[in-house]
Amino acid sequence: MTNNLIIVCVLTMIIHTAETLSYSVRFAGVKLNKIAIALSLTGIIVLVSRTANMVQAPLTAKFVDLAKIDHTFPLENYLRIIMLASSLGTLLAITLFPTFVGLSGRIISKLEIEGSIPKLLTSVTISQLKNTRKYIRKPKVKLRSFRYLGIPKRFIVMNIFVTGFYTVGVLSSLMAAHLVPAFSTTASQASGLINGLATIMLTIFIDPQLGIITHKATENADSRDQLGKIYVLLMGSRFLGTLLGQAVLLPAAHSIIWLVQLI
Repeated sequence: MTNNLIIVCVLTMIIHTAETLSYSVRFAGVKLNKIAIALSLTGIIVLVSRTANMVQAPLTAKFVDLAKIDHTFPLENYLRIIMLASSLGTLLAITLFPTFVGLSGRIISKLEIEGSIPKLLTSVTISQLKNTRKYIRKPKVKLRSFRYLGIPKRFIVMNIFVTGFYTVGVLSSLMAAHLVPAFSTTASQASGLINGLATIMLTIFIDPQLGIITHKATENADSRDQLGKIYVLLMGSRFLGTLLGQAVLLPAAHSIIWLVQLI
């Protein structure tokens, strides 16, 4: 099971790293004034994330099946380690953000010339891959520079909660399935209750605000300079959201149990 846990953790890291790095693609698109192309690339990132999630989900569910057979199996510890991997993936994305802004800008410009992803991939040469080293940048975070960004605190708090719900959604439903074997199938399918709530919050409160911030940056040079810091702030709130998932794992599982028994 240790090997399976490692695989699940790696896939979880890929999911959260890819999703968080989508900010770097957006930022590169704004800097180049090519936001439409940047948004098309974020779709590819989402595809990578969802593909990894398709593999990760059944592997994680296998831990629940094992816990049914072996009552000494530390399922909760395994789920918390998986959530820790999501936090590490988000931190990795924050570290890689400056590097990927430069790389994303290069990819966007190249995509505009080639016209399609297949042509872009086939046009890449070994020498071009070697030249990617010049885009490597060390992250520089100065807390004082985040003081006057004009971002509503409720927006940051909401982003933390939404990320927390997404992080714990599937895992809490699996935990609920373990705690109530009689309703295990129903509980395992109940992750949509939490993820659905997170999606509603994301659509109503996060996406419009993020769209306004990005739009202002495309029209105003001063806002454009601040946009990178805003994205780093949002990535930091995503990291806090993954930590929040650790705190709400059991409460969320018991909430699912209550709803399942109510049905």
